[in-house]
Amino acid sequence: MEVNVEKINELLTRGVEDVIVRDELEKKLLSGKKIRLYLGIDPTGFDLHLGHVVVLWKLREFQELGHEVILLIGDFTARIGDPTGKDITRLPLNEKQIKENMKDYQRQASKILNFKKVKIKYNSTWLSKLKFADILKLSSQFTVQQMIQRDMFQRRISDN
Repeated sequence: MEVNVEKINELLTRGVEDVIVRDELEKKLLSGKKIRLYLGIDPTGFDLHLGHVVVLWKLREFQELGHEVILLIGDFTARIGDPTGKDITRLPLNEKQIKENMKDYQRQASKILNFKKVKIKYNSTWLSKLKFADILKLSSQFTVQQMIQRDMFQRRISDN
């Protein structure tokens, strides 16, 4: 398999601020080994925004070099509402809303990515199987103090 060193260098530098594990990634790419990349998207609206598009273009560059791209759809988290990075909890969506939003996301993302080569996975595949005992076991891995140290919770606390 032929490795295009120039394309790999461009992939890791053009439009990129920092690659946290650059040496490791560059070594893997130069070896010719194909890698799997994913982008997690919660279908909480009907439009992708500029932040999505920047990542989609970078994924397309990886895709053009033969790497596998997976869109991980947060359908489970969209159903329950998710406070991640927001000042307020997102409203829970029903299955119909999620499917409609996902259809719009896919239509928009397909203008950038080759969807014949994209795998789509849903986080409900494993999250919907969790039992309360599983959640308690997971939650024992961190303290409430660690959780409230996150900036999004600190903002909520300071805003009452």
